[in-house]
This record gives sequence, C-alpha cells and structure tokens, in this order.
Amino acid sequence: MARQLAAKQPVKFRSSKHNMDYVLLTVVLFLVGFGLLMIYSVSSYEAGVDYGDSAFYLKNQAQSTVIGFVGLFVMIKFPYKELQKMDVLALIVSAVLIMLVKSPIGITRNGASRWVNLGFTQFQPAEVAKIGVIIYLASIIQRLESLGRNIIRTPKGLAIVMVPPTIIAGLVYILTSNLSSAIIIMGIAVAMVFVAVPDYKWFVVAGVTGIAAVMALVTYVANADTSGGSFRMGRIAAWLHPESYSTDKAFQTLQALYAIGSGGIWGKGLGQSMQKRGFLPEAQNDMIFSIICEELGLFGAVAIILLFVVLIWSCMVIANKTVDRFGSLLVVGVMAHYAIQVILNIAVVTNTIPNTGITLPFISYGGTSTLFLLMEIGIVLNVSKNCR
Repeated sequence: MARQLAAKQPVKFRSSKHNMDYVLLTVVLFLVGFGLLMIYSVSSYEAGVDYGDSAFYLKNQAQSTVIGFVGLFVMIKFPYKELQKMDVLALIVSAVLIMLVKSPIGITRNGASRWVNLGFTQFQPAEVAKIGVIIYLASIIQRLESLGRNIIRTPKGLAIVMVPPTIIAGLVYILTSNLSSAIIIMGIAVAMVFVAVPDYKWFVVAGVTGIAAVMALVTYVANADTSGGSFRMGRIAAWLHPESYSTDKAFQTLQALYAIGSGGIWGKGLGQSMQKRGFLPEAQNDMIFSIICEELGLFGAVAIILLFVVLIWSCMVIANKTVDRFGSLLVVGVMAHYAIQVILNIAVVTNTIPNTGITLPFISYGGTSTLFLLMEIGIVLNVSKNCR
C-alpha cells in the first residue's frame, strides 16, 4: 500500500543551492580574460603614443572588470525575484539618467553626448536602460500572464508591454544619438515578447514590413545623391559604396576589412597586427574583432564565435529549466541582449550592415558595458540555481 501511494505522489521539482551553471561562468571568465589580452595587444601602440603608457587602456579595462565581477557576485547572491518589485522604478531611473546627458553633468566625446559624470564615476545611461528594460518586460509579461494568457495578445496588453521600452529607446536615440543602443533595446523587447506570445503571424508581418522598409531605404540611398544628406544617410551610402568614401566615412570599415583579409586561416600571430599601428582608428573599441581576425586568423575568429554560441545556448537551457516565469524571462532578455550585440558587431566589422558603433561583449574596450554585462550574467547564474 505504501508503495502504491508513493507511486501516485506527483513529482516535485526542487531548486538546489549547488547547481549554478558553471559552464556559463567558465565561458564568461575565458571571454573576459581573452578580452583583456586582446585590449592590451590592440591598444598598446596607440596608448604608448598618446599617453606614454602602453598599458593605459588595459589598466582602465581591468579596473572596470574588477568592479564588474563584484557586481556579478552581488547579483548571484541577490534574491532575483525582488527585482520584480523594481520594474517601474528601473524604467524611471533609466529615463532620468538618459535625460541627464543633456544636463551640466553630461559629457560629450567625439561629438557624441552619451556619458554622465557623477563625480566618482562616469558611465553611459544607455547601458543602464538595457537592463532596466529587461527587468520591466520580464515583470510585466509575468503579471499579465498571471491574469490570463490571452491578455498580452490584446492591443491594450501589447501597449502596456511595448510602449515603455519604445519610449526608452526613443529617448536614447533622440538625446544621445545612439542608434545602436536604441536598436538593441527594441530588439530585446521584440525577442522577449516573441517568446511570451506564441502567435507568430504578427511577428512575420512586422518582419516582412521592416525588411521591405529597409530595402526601400537602401534602394533610395543607392540611387540618390547623399553628398548633402544626413549623417545616417551618409553611413548607408558609405556601406553600399565604401570605395567612394575611403578617406572619410568608410575609412574605418575598409581598414577593418584589410585586417580581416590579411589574417588568413591562422593569422599573423598575437601582437603582430599592422592595422592597429595607426591605420585602424580606435581599434580597441568596435573594431576589435577585425584585429582578432588579423592576429589569430579565421581559426581564432571561429573559436570566439563558438564561445558566444555556448554562452547563448547556456542561457537558453537555463531559461527552459527555470521553475518560475519571471526568472525565465529575465534570462531570455539577457540572452537576446548578448545575441543581438554579438551579431550586430560582427556584421558591422565585416561590412554586412552599415557602421553603427556596437561593441563586442567582454572583448571590446568599455567600462560601463563590461560592468552591466557582468551584472546580467550574475542574474542568469542566480536564476540557474533555481532550475529543475
């Protein structure tokens, strides 16, 4: 009788305090370490010329990385379900910080107002907005689904979900002229809603409409005189005809392509790049992948891409095994962020899409980006402790 009763008892999945995804943590540690190595390799010449210290960029990035790992371990210990109580606050803080770029504490570099100086630190509010949007969407989708799974499919439900992220993306684009971050924010929102709403026909219609609009714009630029056009139009024209803009708008792209082409299968060897020696501007930032191709060749580039694939795959596995909907959606948002940013960066470097200024996670130089990317990984690792 006891055996029969035991057989009828439903199986309960229990969370464990010891099943954190160490594969994901190992991949992140390798990417961060490799990123520091490549930042030194790529920037040592320029840092030596400009600052008299070949390790200038490495020291700054290492400092930001240490702070980022502190944030990672804090988020591993922080009860991630408490983030749901901060969903609206996360959006409000993001919007306020974005608006501060136009205040006296805003910082302008290279003609772009994208930073805020709080005295003890400087950072890009757009990076805060990305994680803020992830928290908001994970929370609001879970709340709407708890009221009824069809609510989110209604116009009112979709407005509640999509309008706030759209406003944040609009503020990022209008106030900071940061189109790439605005695209990433909207991409995260669409990916999370796509996962939450299994009604794909609307996404197919939106996708076809978007592709048609982009093709129409590209066709227009290809046949128009853009010499007196806007900055964005000039970027598209330089993408279509880089040889015609080899001394200005397409200079960086062409130098990156030269670096990729000269690397071959195995590369020239670590530290042996020629393009980083004054030919490729700001090589340690958006175009660092091209120097990886030059120094480590196709083999090194594919290895790094595979590591990102493992990272994204690990996030997907965690999202599928998470015992609560909010945690699962948090991981989906982080996964979408990484996937979009990696794909767009490599596409820009290879001139597959117009240059939009997107960094390669964990590898490109950038303190704010590294800090919040590591915090997002901390959230994912925290969620992974509560998987089936």
